[in-house]
Amino acid sequence: MLKKILSPGNYDKKVNIALLFLRVASGAFMLTHGIPKLSRLLSGDPITFSDPIGLGVTMSFVLVVFAEFLCSIFLIFGITTRFAVIPLIITMLVAGFIAQADNPFAAKEKVFLFLTMFITVLITGAGKFSVDNLIYKKFSL
Repeated sequence: MLKKILSPGNYDKKVNIALLFLRVASGAFMLTHGIPKLSRLLSGDPITFSDPIGLGVTMSFVLVVFAEFLCSIFLIFGITTRFAVIPLIITMLVAGFIAQADNPFAAKEKVFLFLTMFITVLITGAGKFSVDNLIYKKFSL
């Protein structure tokens, strides 16, 4: 099961380069949201954040920091990529359909672009230029 999840896919070199580009770009762009939130979390200041699904302000914020910071780093390097994009997908779904539900589409377009990229990576996997591929090769011996 783990071997199947870590599978880099059977793609040609151009597709693997495209997957590397997609992973690094989407992860790096998401880090621009995650790093400031991590700084706010570590600052010790009171947390002001929305509670869109009723988990509490602190828990909601911690989960978003986990997704936008840690999972983005995992995505960039291709470490347990399919697992790493799940929290990112959930975060984008909550942001787009709950937290920003009343906003016009133009205000949440970026959320749906991220969601599209993360779902694509969930379907395709990390590609050959990833830590997942190194782990996959080790299990395949």
